[in-house]
Amino acid sequence: MAERAATAARTKTPVRHTVRARHEFRGMRTAEHYFTVPLDHFGTGTGTGEPAPATGRTAPETITVFAREYVSTAHTEAEAEELPWLLFLQGGPGGRGNRLASLGGWNKAAARDFRILMLDQRGTGLSTPLDRNTLPLHGTAEEQAGYLEHFRADSIVADAELIRAALGSGPWSIYGQSYGGFCALTYLSFAPEGLKEALITGGLAPLSGHADDVYRATFRRVAERNTEYFSWYPEDRRTVERIAAHLRKNKEILPDGSRLTVERFQMVGAFLGGNTRVDGLHYLLEDAFTGSPNGARLSDTFLEQVQGIVSRLTNPLYALMHESIYGQGRASDWAAWRVLEEFPEFGPDAQPLLLTGEMVYPWYFEQDPALQPLRQVAQLLAAKSDWKPLYDCTQLAANSVPVAAAVYRDDIYVDRGLSLETAAAVRGLQVWETADFHHDGIADDGEAIFGRLLGMVRSARH
Repeated sequence: MAERAATAARTKTPVRHTVRARHEFRGMRTAEHYFTVPLDHFGTGTGTGEPAPATGRTAPETITVFAREYVSTAHTEAEAEELPWLLFLQGGPGGRGNRLASLGGWNKAAARDFRILMLDQRGTGLSTPLDRNTLPLHGTAEEQAGYLEHFRADSIVADAELIRAALGSGPWSIYGQSYGGFCALTYLSFAPEGLKEALITGGLAPLSGHADDVYRATFRRVAERNTEYFSWYPEDRRTVERIAAHLRKNKEILPDGSRLTVERFQMVGAFLGGNTRVDGLHYLLEDAFTGSPNGARLSDTFLEQVQGIVSRLTNPLYALMHESIYGQGRASDWAAWRVLEEFPEFGPDAQPLLLTGEMVYPWYFEQDPALQPLRQVAQLLAAKSDWKPLYDCTQLAANSVPVAAAVYRDDIYVDRGLSLETAAAVRGLQVWETADFHHDGIADDGEAIFGRLLGMVRSARH
C-alpha cells in the first residue's frame, strides 16, 4: 500500500493551471479553474497493473480537470486571498460539482471562513468529458474499460493533491457528501499530509467486504422506505399498481424513443432516498394518467419527468462505475442484480410492486439508449477482479487528521451499520448519528449540519 502511495507521489509533476473567467453576482465571486493532470497517476498504463508499454509518446496522456471557486463578497478580494481552501467532493460517481446561483445552506456557512473549490471530478462537467460519444475515441471495448479504470476515488484524490499544490495551498479542508465521503476516506488513506480536516455526510464507505453486503442492506432499507412512503400516501399505492398493470399490457414510449417498462418505472424510487424530495414522488404520480381516444394513457408530463429519472444520458459514469466504487480485489459481477434474487418482492411482477433505489442492473445497458453503446464496456468492468485497494486500513487506524461524519440512521443508500463499522476503524473519527435527516441532509439543513461537523473537528484539534 505504501508503495502504491509512493508511486502516486512520484507523478506529482507541476500542473498546468489556468483561470479563464471571473464573475461576481448575487453576493459571491467565482473563478473558473482548469488544471491539466495525468490520466494515469500510478504508472499502470492500461490499468492492468503492469507497466505501460512503450508507445513512442514523449509525454504521458493528460486530461483536464475543472473546478469553480466560490467566495463571499463579504470578504474583500485581498481578504479572500488569505482565506483557507475548502474542497467539496460531490456525490456520484459521475456527478459534476454543484453550480451555485447564490450562497445558501452549507455553502453559505462555509463561505464565512473558506474559499470553496467545487470540483468537477474527472470525466464530469467541464473536466475532460466521458460519455457515449467520447469513450469510443479510446479504442476497443477492452481499451475503453482500461481507460475507465483511471476514474475511481484514488485518481480523484491524486488530482486533488496536484490541484492543491497548483493553488499554493497548505493542507486544506475537505467536505465529502455521499460518494464524496468515500473519496475522503481514500484521501485519508493515501494523502493525509494534504489534509487539515475532513467532514463527511452520508458517506462512510465499507472499507472491506464485497458489494453484495452493501446491496443486501440497501434492499432492506428501500423496502422499509416503501412501507413508510405508502403509509403517508396510501392512494399512491393504487396508482403504482395501476401504472404497472398498464405497462404490462401497453407500450408506452419515453421522449427519447425508448420503452418505459415496469422495471424502469420502478426506478422512480430514487425519490425515496431523501427527505427533501420524497414528497415529490407524490406529485410525479398524480400526473400519471390522461385520456385518449384509445383509453387511458400515461401523460406526456409524466413520461417527460420519468425520462429524467431513468435515463443516464447526462451521467453515464454513474451506471458504468457505480459498483466499482466498492471494488477491491474482487469482481462486482453485477452485485445488485445477483442480490436481487434474494429479494423477490422487488421483482417487476411482484404485487404489491416495490420501487427501487440507486442500484444498477445489466438491463440498464439494454433498455437505456444512452447506455446501449457502452454495454460491452460495462460487462468488462463488472467482470474485472483485480481492482486496486481504495483504502489503507493500517493508515486509517493510525489517522491523525480530525474527521467528523454525519451518519443518518435511516439512510437507504449508505447503511448505518456499515457506516459505524467504518467509523470505528478510523482513529479519531467523530460520529454524529441522527434520525433527523436522510441521505440528502445537506439539502435539508446544510448550514446547521456543516456548522456542527466543523465545530466537532475544530474541538478535536484543541
